[in-house]
Amino acid sequence: MSRFARAAERGGAAGFRVNGPRDVEAVCKRSRLPVIGIQKRIHSDGELLITPRFSDARKLVAAGAVILGIECTRRAQDVGALDLIRRIKSDLGTLVMADVATLPEAIAAQTAGADLIASTMRGYTPETDSNQLFEPAFIAELVARLRIPIVAEGRIETPEQAVQALEAGAFSVVVGTAITRPETITSRFVAAMAEKTTGAMISRPNAAAIISLDLGATNTNAAIVSSDDTLECPSTEATPKQGKNALIDHIVAITRRKMMEAKSGGMSIAALAVATAGWVNPEEGKIVYATDNLPGWTETHLVRELQQRLDLRVIIENDANAFAIAERHFGAATGVCDFICLTLGTGVGGAVFSGGRLLRGNNHLANAIGHIVIHPDGEQCTCGLRGCLERYANSAALLRFASGCYSSVEELIQDAQARVEPASQALARYAEELSIGLVSLVHILDPQLVVLAGGIGEGNSLLVEHLNALLARQTMAPKLRRLRIVASTLGYHGATYGAAHAARLQLGVG
Repeated sequence: MSRFARAAERGGAAGFRVNGPRDVEAVCKRSRLPVIGIQKRIHSDGELLITPRFSDARKLVAAGAVILGIECTRRAQDVGALDLIRRIKSDLGTLVMADVATLPEAIAAQTAGADLIASTMRGYTPETDSNQLFEPAFIAELVARLRIPIVAEGRIETPEQAVQALEAGAFSVVVGTAITRPETITSRFVAAMAEKTTGAMISRPNAAAIISLDLGATNTNAAIVSSDDTLECPSTEATPKQGKNALIDHIVAITRRKMMEAKSGGMSIAALAVATAGWVNPEEGKIVYATDNLPGWTETHLVRELQQRLDLRVIIENDANAFAIAERHFGAATGVCDFICLTLGTGVGGAVFSGGRLLRGNNHLANAIGHIVIHPDGEQCTCGLRGCLERYANSAALLRFASGCYSSVEELIQDAQARVEPASQALARYAEELSIGLVSLVHILDPQLVVLAGGIGEGNSLLVEHLNALLARQTMAPKLRRLRIVASTLGYHGATYGAAHAARLQLGVG
């Protein structure tokens, strides 16, 4: 990212919009131009929000951002975006740029104290999804009705459109995909030449593209993963709870939509990869065992069921295994031979690499980390046992530790990062429970690294801090181990990447 920034600066850019404190810091070290910092997060509804947490805002400022980009669509306002602007202005004193899709959203953001308004979300909300082209008239409307600077951003693909934005009164212009994605830039040239010479689009050769699904107990993520591991057409929707047949129908429907999206984009598909909750035998293509988080899923011959309905090769993998595969090849565990990956959310999933190999076990039932018993005769678990780690380290447990003061894990974690009670105490209690299970694993496996993922683990620096301190006290010979606990950097689609990579290795393509 810092090299992208330096290249853009040499081309005349006046500043950068950068996602995540790590990249913000890297860019600030290489350039003195101002940085608009953002942090994309997956909300509990499965959709992205831009910088929804104060803790993220604080980290971005510490990394060097001089302006914070905050989503202020109607959906974001419903979960506290306007209060977040006020808190940032009060506690951090930093300039705020509000990303909006409509004039009423912009007016509300200005009233809350935003310093700039950006048209970033135009065309990306249910109210504006029919607006798929850059609209200079919308910029002009914002300029006419507001008293703060307007930044034109979103769907600006050509220099001519950037000029139109300035002519409409924009204070500045942000251009993203049109100058940062070589694949997109190339495809525009190819499409233009194809129209001129043949009147049709030239198909992109991509025989190794994989349709990849991450079937979780709450949501299902899906995408087309290209041969160079680019995520195309990502989507998220709720996972049905009605049993095996509903789940298979759900997978088939998503896959057929992705096949149509691939066809319209000129991509050929090599296979369908499914990462699923439950223990999986990839060789036999079946679900060995699943808890009641996915009712009726045990003993499902998923590959056979899907291949009967889809004209595709199908490869399946456990979701936590898939995430660990992604971490091993693309993430925090790159180059690490011995590590544990924990996915913390509706359930507690886990996967282990030992000596560079993924542990599966004799019956493909290894890595049942969430079902280590940490409290004999404790609470009933969905697996049928009592006192399992999952009952004390899932989302419901974290909310329970806050004595019902929160309905959202995201809100609780945000307050805990700010040391607000009872959220801070709840997260500390959660870390203590999780550490009980982790200590046993560390003593048995002697890993170099523990990677935390899922809705509770990802980006949760306070949880990482608690666990590093707890394990340093609770493990034998901690100085010899030099164990590190880190949060995943792969984001919400980590298992999607991992399943596609596993499929590609099995197929010998890409």
